[in-house]
Amino acid sequence: MFTDSNSNSLSAFRNLESNVRSYSRSFPTVFRRASGAIVEDVRGFEYIDFLCGAGALNYGHNDPDLQNAVVEYTKSDGIIHALDMATSPKRVFLEYFDATILRPRSLKYRFQFPGPTGANAVEAALKLARMVTGRFSVVSFTNGFHGVSLGALAVTGNRYYRDVAGLPLTGAISMPYDGYFGADIDTSEYLDKMLSDASSGLDLPAAIILETVQGEGGINVASKKWLQSIERICKKNGILLIVDDIQAGCGRTGSFFSFEFASISPDIIVLSKSLSGFGLPLSLLLLKPEWDLWEPGEHSGTFRGNNLALVTATSAIRKFWTNEDLAISALRKGSTMSDRLRRIAQRTQHHNMSVRGRGLMMGLDCGSGNLADKIQRKAFEEGLMVERCGAEDHVIKFLPPLTIDAQTLERGLDILELSVHASA
Repeated sequence: MFTDSNSNSLSAFRNLESNVRSYSRSFPTVFRRASGAIVEDVRGFEYIDFLCGAGALNYGHNDPDLQNAVVEYTKSDGIIHALDMATSPKRVFLEYFDATILRPRSLKYRFQFPGPTGANAVEAALKLARMVTGRFSVVSFTNGFHGVSLGALAVTGNRYYRDVAGLPLTGAISMPYDGYFGADIDTSEYLDKMLSDASSGLDLPAAIILETVQGEGGINVASKKWLQSIERICKKNGILLIVDDIQAGCGRTGSFFSFEFASISPDIIVLSKSLSGFGLPLSLLLLKPEWDLWEPGEHSGTFRGNNLALVTATSAIRKFWTNEDLAISALRKGSTMSDRLRRIAQRTQHHNMSVRGRGLMMGLDCGSGNLADKIQRKAFEEGLMVERCGAEDHVIKFLPPLTIDAQTLERGLDILELSVHASA
């Protein structure tokens, strides 16, 4: 039996793994175990995790109840792979998610399990919107990120990702996101005018796709007014509204769906990342019943509806979403983090630092990618894992577990403060 050594050498990764690897460059150590908000490398050095699998671990690492669900299910010879056949875990998930998440929010959706990645779910959403409307183009927004497969990449704004597509990215029109021209300009009015003017050159799209908080794009936060305006524009023009809740959903912003505060009802919701609750691959489309026009197999995939992930997803809902305790806690911790980040920003000589976000999805805009890079590297040296985002990687993104205890949250912020003052 092959066993790994306790060496912290990265030579195997440099020599054997593709150059496309990215996170291993930002966090140059060999990790071996994790629990809650703490990750440990092979040397026994511990890191506080404010990265959380880029939002795939909202409940932290190896939650014991979810872990037990995995162990018990696999030991019972439960179905792991079943294509999209009917299984007990899928039925339990469907019924429990509907009863616990959807119906209390007066939401009615059909469930579609595409391939297990968020990008595949986005591809399915775009295909369905085009099928339903018979139209081709999709409106997306500046700084939006929806994945790097070709359809998802077409509605992604960042040039770094778009430049390696290898062919023209078609079928998408980029419009300015909320706040793109500053707080005083309502960009939804611009979109409305473009769609209303037959000579604007903007053809009526099949869908509008958006994130209510842009994660990769720099923690850009859409207002309630703007989101409601976009929904009105969609209804007025017969356009489907797609909300990409892959990173901002599953409680990250202080409610299960990130759009709840705006009281909107998207035509299609895209979920992945923390949906399984345990870091297992799982993605889901929630679509209004009237738009379920698929014929069998029109969007398929070998690993859709990962049964083991459905087991942990149901366990996560049972543990965390039968009441509002986690949501309230996430908002409270988010307020603590926001206040602390603002104080850190104000105490630096770089007065252009700013803070933004919702719930426990926060960003510290450092004004430059170089400064953000220095802070990130120093934080990692001191035992804190954070990611950078934004067009120039100038924003430090904070995605701590929603379950993080107050003491560990403060310790992480202490390391960040030290790192900012050492780097600025």
